[in-house]
Amino acid sequence: MKTDDVDLSIPMLPDMELTATTVAESLGAFIGLETTKIDEVKMALIEACINAFEHSRSSERRIDLSFKISDKALTITISDGGDGFDMDDALRRIEEKRDKGEKRGWGLTLIAELMDEVDIASSPSGTLVKMSKYR
Repeated sequence: MKTDDVDLSIPMLPDMELTATTVAESLGAFIGLETTKIDEVKMALIEACINAFEHSRSSERRIDLSFKISDKALTITISDGGDGFDMDDALRRIEEKRDKGEKRGWGLTLIAELMDEVDIASSPSGTLVKMSKYR
């Protein structure tokens, strides 16, 4: 199977992350991902989109997504064009929330647990999350 890409740009509006999950579900089924794996991808994608919506402070108020399929994996890249964040600070805050038993703020942890591979790059010009689920 050759590698193909699907690109999507969505506005930061309520429930637009569900548009992205429809694409992920279709592509996951196309490459033969099990239903449970597709559900994990969808949940991780919802978290990644909502994080971008809530935290990016993007002036464009859009996120760009790229879906890449191969015979081995579905890889999704989410780019927000926002202000970026300090990863060390984010990890410290996650630890604090865990220690306090807080119920919100677990998005990055959840994404990492649901996907097989996650890379996050953040700079003053935005955050890029690349996540893969293997067959």
